[in-house]
Amino acid sequence: MAMEHRQALVTGGANGIGQGIVSHLLNQGWKVVALDRDREGLDRLKDNPKLTRIAADVSAEDEVRTALGGLNALDLLVCNAGIASPVNGPMEELDLDNWNAWLSTNLTGTFLMAKHAIPLLRRSKGCIVTMSSTRAFMSEPETEAYAATKGGLVALTHAMAVSLGPEIRVNGIAPGWIVTGDPAALRPEDHAQHPAGRAGRPQDVAEAVGYLADAGFVTGQILTLDGGMTRKMIYEE
Repeated sequence: MAMEHRQALVTGGANGIGQGIVSHLLNQGWKVVALDRDREGLDRLKDNPKLTRIAADVSAEDEVRTALGGLNALDLLVCNAGIASPVNGPMEELDLDNWNAWLSTNLTGTFLMAKHAIPLLRRSKGCIVTMSSTRAFMSEPETEAYAATKGGLVALTHAMAVSLGPEIRVNGIAPGWIVTGDPAALRPEDHAQHPAGRAGRPQDVAEAVGYLADAGFVTGQILTLDGGMTRKMIYEE
C-alpha cells in the first residue's frame, strides 16, 4: 500500500525519539497519530495536514481504549512511550510506587496499546514496533527498574510475534546512546568511543522504524541501534 494511504500511531510522540519518528514518517508520506500525555509537547509539533494529536496516558487503559476506539484504520503501531531516565538510585531505597511507575509506562503501556490495536492491525495486516534498549542486555549501577522494563519488552515482543502472526508482525528496537539535543554538545570522546564514530540520533531510530514497517519476512526480532557499543570489549586502562 502506498505510504500516503497508511496510518501510523506513535506513542510518546511529542518529544525526543518519538518526535523524530513522527517527523520522519510524515516526511515519508504516512498519516501519523502522535499520542502523548504531554499536551504542551503535542502542541509544539509542527502542523501537518496528515498529523493527528491525541493526549493520553498509555498506562491508563480507559484512555488507551478511547484513543484507539477513535481510529478507523491502523497499519503501524510504534510503542515508544516510556520514562526515559534509567537511574533509580540504590535498590534498597527504591520505593515501590516508583518501581511501578516505570513498569506501568514502559512495559504495561506497550501491552495496553498493543491489546487495543490488535483488531485494527489484523484488518490491515499491519505491524507493531516496540522500543526496548541496550540496557536490556547490559547495565550501569542502580538502573534495575528501567532495565527490567526493557528486558520485559524484549520478551513481550517475541511472544506477541508468535501469538499474532501471520496477520501482525511484531519487532522491537534497542537503541543505545541516542542524543535528542545537539550532538555537538557532547564531548569528542563521547562520540569517538562508538565504533560507528558517533552517538545516535532520533533519525537513526526513525529510519529503523520505517525499515521494520516494510520488512515482511522479519518478525519477533530486536534490532540493536547502538553504533556498535554492545560489541566492544572495554577494559580498565
